[in-house]
Amino acid sequence: MSLPRTLEPEVMDSAEEASDYDSMDHAEVNGRFCADLLAVAPDVRRVLDMGTGTALIPIELCRRAPDVTLDAIDLATHMLHLARRNVARAGLSARIALGRRDAKATGWPSRTFDAVVSNSIVHHVAAPRAILEEMWRLVRPGGRLFVRDLTRPPSEERVAELVGRYAPSPDGLPAERAVFERQRDLFAASLRAALTTDEVRELVATLGIRADDVRATGDRHWTLSSVKP
Repeated sequence: MSLPRTLEPEVMDSAEEASDYDSMDHAEVNGRFCADLLAVAPDVRRVLDMGTGTALIPIELCRRAPDVTLDAIDLATHMLHLARRNVARAGLSARIALGRRDAKATGWPSRTFDAVVSNSIVHHVAAPRAILEEMWRLVRPGGRLFVRDLTRPPSEERVAELVGRYAPSPDGLPAERAVFERQRDLFAASLRAALTTDEVRELVATLGIRADDVRATGDRHWTLSSVKP
């Protein structure tokens, strides 16, 4: 029997959670996300990032694509507080518009964006069809939906293996170790809350998206990359 899905809170909205998330080393994962997006959608101009967290992906995308502007949304006020700080420090306030919106019902008109992107929001949502449906609604014809998230491992043993590989506990001061232990616990909870690649394929097929547009990418992620007809 595969590992059952164990939900985690939809919104990470404490100051400690936001700070712990922002202090994680996301550089490699975010860089690969942006590179993979631009490889399939090099001419995007207006982009929506759903579940932006502390806006690290919009910042990285702006650095790689000088003509891109972004709307970046999240429901967590503490995440957005740090996002505003990060965007201002990067000098990108004119290109990245931050807002507190529910990704399941954003309020934008249909077909608004050249690309709708998201990294690691789907596993937070108890009923992810609603958020994927909203993403698809907002993509203009010929535009790109690009979503990446964790894949739920088949066993607790595999969860432990992935946590040990990607979130090792460092030597150091007790306070530093405490932060890393919280980050390890967040990563493990996210893995347990994630969907499998097959579950995502079944879900997007109900939205008129080709199941083949969902692929396993790496040892812990799936990626949905689809052009809207």
